[in-house]
Amino acid sequence: MPRPKKPNFLFIQTDQMTAFALSHYGNPVVKTPNIDKLARNGVVFENAYCNNPICASSRFSMMSGQLSSRVGAYDNAAEFPAQVPTFAHYLVDQGYHTCLSGKMHFVGPDQLHGFQERVTTDIYPSDFGWTPDWLAEGHQLPPSGMSMRSVVEAGISERSLQIDYDEEACHQAEVKLWEYARAAEQKPFFLAVSFTHPHNPFTTQSKYWDLYNHEDINMPIVPGKPVEDRDPWSQRYYYLIRNDEHNVSEEDIRNARHAYYGMVTYMDDMVGRLTKVLEESGLEENTVVIFTADHGDMMGERGMWYKFNPFEWSVRIPMVISAPGGIKGRKEKRLVSLVDMLPTFVDLGSEDDKINPVDKIDGKSLAPMLYGEKINDPDEVMIEFTAEGTFAPALILRSGAFKYIYCETDPGMMFDLENDPNELENLCENPNYREKCEEMKQEILKRWDPKKLKEDIIASQQRRHFIQKILMKGTTRSWDFQPKFDASKQYLRTGNSPTAVKGLARYPSTNPKEPDNPRSK
Repeated sequence: MPRPKKPNFLFIQTDQMTAFALSHYGNPVVKTPNIDKLARNGVVFENAYCNNPICASSRFSMMSGQLSSRVGAYDNAAEFPAQVPTFAHYLVDQGYHTCLSGKMHFVGPDQLHGFQERVTTDIYPSDFGWTPDWLAEGHQLPPSGMSMRSVVEAGISERSLQIDYDEEACHQAEVKLWEYARAAEQKPFFLAVSFTHPHNPFTTQSKYWDLYNHEDINMPIVPGKPVEDRDPWSQRYYYLIRNDEHNVSEEDIRNARHAYYGMVTYMDDMVGRLTKVLEESGLEENTVVIFTADHGDMMGERGMWYKFNPFEWSVRIPMVISAPGGIKGRKEKRLVSLVDMLPTFVDLGSEDDKINPVDKIDGKSLAPMLYGEKINDPDEVMIEFTAEGTFAPALILRSGAFKYIYCETDPGMMFDLENDPNELENLCENPNYREKCEEMKQEILKRWDPKKLKEDIIASQQRRHFIQKILMKGTTRSWDFQPKFDASKQYLRTGNSPTAVKGLARYPSTNPKEPDNPRSK
């Protein structure tokens, strides 16, 4: 299939949406007609992963095309270095206009990272306040204060901080799309629209709650075990999110999943609003639409919630790409991940087929899978976790059917995801798989240096704790992004003809009609 030259990109990213919460990934309950339509018009990547199951690290690896450890993006308070090229930089170099509406969780003074325009602030802080501490004694707690309250307090909320934010992000994106459509110079664009739903707290408006019969909400496939019977990782996680402080009932679980599904449908409405603008403006014909998430959510599986862990509900994400002239209605089984975004965008947006990145790129272009071209890349993904909930890097390799989880403080874990998708049998405990486990472990140790990485992470944490203490003394300027609008150039102002200005803002535009009987004055 021929590829279009210089397509536009509409990149839609949700926050904490597991692949297992969508119908085209097999969920029998959730209602997402707009995302389903997008799936019918494009390619569904059935085995898509984040490269680090925490917001900032995941997004930084995605934008750079590099594993988060390579750029020092260890956690939600790690600076994204300004010297690291992103897909936005590469696309600007190819003649694109790049714009961000919504969240990207940038940490540090650079709040653009190649985006030429940013139309909203971020919902999360840009400083080092959420830095973990691997040297602290006792049970770790999330620096953000996240706990099980989101589960036990789940239910209906007609308005929330998240709704306020996502409504603004969607509205500003709609406005921007119409600006692109009306522009006299049709420059290709990359518009990223990044939402905070369906991230906890688990609340949704009544109109979305009422779409679901409470009794139809499906419960976790794998129930939680008593904490003493869990693997070491899951035991630490239990205390990390203060699970010990609450007796979580089945009704609590059902309420939280019910609200989560409502939030997913709310996100589906956002997708519908954006794709409707593409349809009505004519931009649809030459725009690649990407729908994905930064990481998943355990949703009560294994008795666990949120992210911060290596299990499938936490690291598996939705990824749907609809490309002009590309394959429609295909389900792609090959392993892909968010580091594949940069090479994909650069591949599709370049004038030629040759990509010359400044840095070593850990991802691969997905463009061949969109257009039925030959694929030579290995079928594997690499995942890291280097934030709160562990005291040493978790290094994860999925190759083919097998996923191995390495952490120096814990016994190894390996799962055959084709035959054991719920990760119930740790094959490292099965003598028949001793050689395979050792093979996967050694492959991980070839790719990472766990000892050096741990040293680098702890050193980074200690530096940031010190600097944050200084930042809190009020002697420095905030890094939080401040959107700038020149109201004197908006709408109608003195010196401009109201009729002319309104005419230019129409879509489709109209040519001014000369008067049939013009006056002399």
